[in-house]
Amino acid sequence: MVNLTIDGKNIEVKAGTTVLNAARAAGIEIPTLCDHPQLTPYGGCRLCLVEVEGARTLQPSCTLPVNNEMKVHTDTQKVRDARKFVLSMIFSERNHFCPYCQVSGGDCELQNAAYAEDMTHWPLQPNWKPFPVDASHPFIIMENNRCILCRRCVRACGELVGNYTLGFEERGAESALVADLGLPLGESSCIGCGTCVQICPTGALIDRWSAYQGKETEVDSTKTICQGCSIGCGLDVLTRDNRLVRIEGNWDDPISGGLLCEVGRFDPMDDNRERVLTPMLKKDGSSKAATWDDALAAVKDQLKSAKGKAAAVVSTRLSVEAMDAFKQVCQAAGIEKFFSTEGSLITGPATKAASLLGKPFETKLDALNFADTYLVVGEDITKDHQVLSFFMKRRLPDGAKLIHIGKAESGFKNFADAVLSVPAGKETAFLGDLKGLLSNDSAVEKVAGAYGLDAALLAESVKILKAGEKPAVIMGSRYDFSDEIGAYNAALNIANDLKATFISTKGNINSLAAAQMDLDNTVDLSGVELVVLAAGDEVFTQQFMGKFEKVPTMVVFSSYVSPLTASADVVLPVTNWLEQAGHFLNLDGRLLSAKAALTAPEGIYSNADAFAKLAESMDVKLSSAWESALNAATAVVVD
Repeated sequence: MVNLTIDGKNIEVKAGTTVLNAARAAGIEIPTLCDHPQLTPYGGCRLCLVEVEGARTLQPSCTLPVNNEMKVHTDTQKVRDARKFVLSMIFSERNHFCPYCQVSGGDCELQNAAYAEDMTHWPLQPNWKPFPVDASHPFIIMENNRCILCRRCVRACGELVGNYTLGFEERGAESALVADLGLPLGESSCIGCGTCVQICPTGALIDRWSAYQGKETEVDSTKTICQGCSIGCGLDVLTRDNRLVRIEGNWDDPISGGLLCEVGRFDPMDDNRERVLTPMLKKDGSSKAATWDDALAAVKDQLKSAKGKAAAVVSTRLSVEAMDAFKQVCQAAGIEKFFSTEGSLITGPATKAASLLGKPFETKLDALNFADTYLVVGEDITKDHQVLSFFMKRRLPDGAKLIHIGKAESGFKNFADAVLSVPAGKETAFLGDLKGLLSNDSAVEKVAGAYGLDAALLAESVKILKAGEKPAVIMGSRYDFSDEIGAYNAALNIANDLKATFISTKGNINSLAAAQMDLDNTVDLSGVELVVLAAGDEVFTQQFMGKFEKVPTMVVFSSYVSPLTASADVVLPVTNWLEQAGHFLNLDGRLLSAKAALTAPEGIYSNADAFAKLAESMDVKLSSAWESALNAATAVVVD
């Protein structure tokens, strides 16, 4: 430990801590623009200069390590003068309008820094040279006139996301932020995660959906979780007057560390599907608005008449509470067939394997931050579980290796050491042969020929896997395996041989909970005369909706209008993910809590409350012991 004094306050911190972080730990504020807790110290803006006794000049606190008996002063006249000078130089380089900027809502760090130093004007005349504005991206505007060259965005794109899209061209005052050596951002390799926008301290990178939507003091912030995949990234949802303004990553989130993907940050902003606002009953071939009482009475009658020939289908985007209530009320109505909206995918095999082993065996996501070799099987997680791919991509510059067994158009193709594209239907067999090659690689050419692979590439892949000291195998669920269970077990066998950590993605946010509650069976509606579908706010494919075409009677609980609600006999409106609270079991085996950020329109109930109303109409008493139902099965992930 190191002892030092900052502004007369004695502080004890670990060796290697920077003066800036030591001050933060002691509650002493030092202004900075280029520094961010998630990034490597850079020392670019010089706003964090401090006075150190015995030092010849002022020192940047963000890169200065603490020393024993060091005495630091953060608020002397010399320091304050230096800050004003630094800010004056920054303002002189570009076209900043901090005194009367209408875009900032109090969240512009440059504006806040100027106000903190009582700056009311520019001591130095700005250059007024116009810089180009890039508005080619659907979600992000790149405004170089507001850039202060702190390079936070460039560092975040590389250090956090591992995409390396952003960089700078030219030098000095001519420096300009660019994507892919000068491509328009909308045509570049940008994946739309928005990390650069959130981490930018000025208005140089703008979320085009939320600009001018309200000052920071005029919006409400709700900490909740993303429900776009099975990771469950932490969110700060900003709303105003019950309207979604912006979604940001929660930097303190233990799972994602504040990172989000396009699905979590921007897609909800562009969701303009039509809401189901009232219960609907089909009469004489057309749907008419109805009361909740009339609609529930109709559902009750239909369940009675279809007893023994009914099935229940539940969305794995629903909370654990909602799924448990749905299962209870359907069982009380005599329904024995339960299916999920996604089928088994990989979640089912994971739960079955844990049951057979009698113990959890998968690893938490944290392990990916320390692995040196990654084998990704199936799903292209650069698209479907994008944040998970960030954990791997950002390790590659440090020498980590990556192999993807999947489709040729893999999003990893520009990052991976090898993409092994195996013919559809042969994935399980190939994984078995790959396991054999790990112990004896003499048959590489034979195996490569059997699957149409390049022998040299396969040999190199085997060599990489065998050389890994901390390997990790990631089994991707969103992939068209002909044999999910076989592929899962084959990948698990490889992980065991390599002594690797093993992680599988789980489809939707609550797929693991659905599997543990035995609700994840693949939809099979042969002989079914009535389906009760708890659709929630899920978006369904045409292929999935086609499974219901021949079902005589449909009851649908849904947030949005769709072909399924159009053909349903009864439609009951429910809240979407932003309007309801509940618990979710993510791929990490963590029980996450979601909070409602918006208030639903009048007459719309949460999924759990809607099922409770149905139970009440049937004189069924529901148990609230959803945790017991969830924990009845063996856990998949080691705690």
